[in-house]
Amino acid sequence: MGILTAIDLSAIDEAVLAESVWLAGRLGGGLTLLHVAAPEPDFVGYEHDPSALREQTARHLRTEHQALQRLAERLRGRGVECKALLVQGATVETILAEAERVDARMIVVGTHSKGLLKRIALGSTSEALLRHAAIPVHVVPASGRTESAI
Repeated sequence: MGILTAIDLSAIDEAVLAESVWLAGRLGGGLTLLHVAAPEPDFVGYEHDPSALREQTARHLRTEHQALQRLAERLRGRGVECKALLVQGATVETILAEAERVDARMIVVGTHSKGLLKRIALGSTSEALLRHAAIPVHVVPASGRTESAI
């Protein structure tokens, strides 16, 4: 049992990883790094041969997988027990399902700063996780301050 750290391979990942490593050191257990990739494209009604789009999607997934593995290797090099997962799917649902599957005791996620109107209109991954997760969710904002809901 450890911490599931959901990352989006963006600039905020460094703060999210630092906070995750700190929490893992305090709580014990390892980290599972999770990157949720966009779901498989729907080719229904696609008039042209979809193989080019499939190949482009495959290249993109390989690039994301390599970046995720580099992050995990870097953490393992610092002595952190860490595994990396890349899963395609809907972001919130996939994070919740993977947290349950790996028996995580906490989810750590970053949030990008958004204006109030954008958050109200679109919501956010972190807000949805806070509402629906059965385990604690620790949110690392872009500003570097942390918030936790237990």
